Amino acid sequence: MDKEELKNKLSNEEYKVTQEGGTEAPYSGAYWDHHEGGKYMCKVCGSPLFESNVKLNSKEGPLGLRGWPAFEDAIPGSVNFQEDNSMGMQRTEVTCAKCGSHLGHIFPDDTNTGKHYCINSCSLDFSSEEKKDE
Repeated sequence: MDKEELKNKLSNEEYKVTQEGGTEAPYSGAYWDHHEGGKYMCKVCGSPLFESNVKLNSKEGPLGLRGWPAFEDAIPGSVNFQEDNSMGMQRTEVTCAKCGSHLGHIFPDDTNTGKHYCINSCSLDFSSEEKKDE
């Protein structure tokens, strides 16, 4: 998808975050306090990124975890990492492995895996678990 198509598909905030490495305001996104079972997908290309069973509580925990969707781990092979020294900080950027869209950052902490993915809600879509007939 070219730049103009993306600008037509995405809101201004979604474009700024996914294509220009922006960050949405904490507690403002649709998924920071979302608890439904399913998968979180890339807003741009639809690639599955995170399972709901590894989503962390974004109301508590380290300050960097609060207010944005946070996950213990990504679906294997779904994301890439790159050094990000912007804004006077040393961080690791998380991007979609399929389309390269900016998702957020990964930070060390004291959770089970020793890290958490701090992801912008507006870089995600959600697909709920399908109900199985009994």
